[in-house]
Amino acid sequence: MNEVLRAFIGRFVVIYFDDILIYSQSREEHLDHLRQVCTVLRREQLYAHPKKCSFLTSEVSFLGFIVSAQGVAADPDKVRAITLWLSPASLHNVRSFIGLTTFYRRFVQNSISVTAPITDCLKVEPFTWTCAAERAFQHVKLLMTQAPVLRLPDFGKVFEVTKI
Repeated sequence: MNEVLRAFIGRFVVIYFDDILIYSQSREEHLDHLRQVCTVLRREQLYAHPKKCSFLTSEVSFLGFIVSAQGVAADPDKVRAITLWLSPASLHNVRSFIGLTTFYRRFVQNSISVTAPITDCLKVEPFTWTCAAERAFQHVKLLMTQAPVLRLPDFGKVFEVTKI
């Protein structure tokens, strides 16, 4: 897919394996982008499954994120899974939770510091779930319910990037 649609990647297409996301500023532009992509796919004898396609939508679930004109948000189903997660009782549970929350780390400011007490439990034999880990666990769950929608800055405006 990357080779076939290379000319469009970064301009109006994002590809992940066989998933294609086409983004545009207007309906007319989107129809044109769709035509271009479909023409190339047809020429290369690649086909999309109609039931797996969504066209002309203002919001789409893509790779665990909700992508819209407002920006990128965490998928509410994944956030719900995080908030319903029971306190880990084994290394496997901790690794699973850390894996899911690491996937969404960009939505939690200072995520490595916030999850440090949890990851510390991975370093101790035998497994011990500490009070600090439980506090961090509950805090991560709370932060995920307050996750911001991420978007690119308006490069037409003055802004300052700071490290917090």
